[in-house]
Amino acid sequence: MSKTVLSINHLQKKFGKFEALKDITFNVNKGEVFGFIGPNGAGKSTTIRTLLGILRSSGGSATIFGKDVWQDSVSIHERLAYVPGDVYLWPNLTGGEIIDLFLKLNHQKHTGHTDELIKEFELDPSKKARTYSKGNRQKVALIAAFSTDADLYIFDEPTSGLDPLNEEIFQKHVLALKNNGKSILLSSHILSEVERMCDRIGIIREGRIIETGTLTEMRHLTRTLVTVQTRKPLPDLSTSEGVHSFKNSDNVANKASFSMDSDKMAQLMLTLAPLEIIGLQSTPPTLEDLFLRYYQKDEQGDGQNEA
Repeated sequence: MSKTVLSINHLQKKFGKFEALKDITFNVNKGEVFGFIGPNGAGKSTTIRTLLGILRSSGGSATIFGKDVWQDSVSIHERLAYVPGDVYLWPNLTGGEIIDLFLKLNHQKHTGHTDELIKEFELDPSKKARTYSKGNRQKVALIAAFSTDADLYIFDEPTSGLDPLNEEIFQKHVLALKNNGKSILLSSHILSEVERMCDRIGIIREGRIIETGTLTEMRHLTRTLVTVQTRKPLPDLSTSEGVHSFKNSDNVANKASFSMDSDKMAQLMLTLAPLEIIGLQSTPPTLEDLFLRYYQKDEQGDGQNEA
């Protein structure tokens, strides 16, 4: 059984009458990357600030390393590295000085690995922080975090402002941490980033966790895009269970495209097989499909989203 590093149970946070967090429950286990996804305003950063001991919860509980995140925040931070989505630095210090300061504050030292990270991220550590772009400010925080030997890494929209090449470097180092048995909580709205790296995913909507699991487990809730051509006449499948947006090809006989509930795919194949399939293409659902489907449900409801 996996060791639980971070545990959140029915966490709530109110600001006056406004409920920023209504019901947050999930765990992060040792050696896994947990993706925490949702749009801006859904409650991701509020959850993380509560975990860091910056905000005090209004209800529920949250522990890291078995310790209460509010009462034991100082001892927790000794084993934790954190990178926010908006990094603010001391303007008159150089990037190198700030990296060393971050490391010293966490009882860590500048090592050869730190120099390798500076080179890999192509950061000029001799420049004053006031001259840095947003992307370079992010690099400073990421280099310090990846130089830190922590047990839990919390990244809150960490690649904001980075170009695609540096995003790749970030992903490589996160996977290296995972391979070394470290635990990572990654909050992001870049779905491809989450899909590539995360072992499990939690979707937050309006201050609630509405689904958690592996991408494989959650794909049963999404639809696969199917294009099929048969030798025998292809009937109208629009009334078949699990079939959506059925459309016949205007140019090719007995060819159609449609989306299909993934858990009904076997039933569809039984229908298509006697028709002598000439070509069949299926595109598996992505995390984005899953994400959009949940929010489409929300729009069909009260249509309200948290600010």
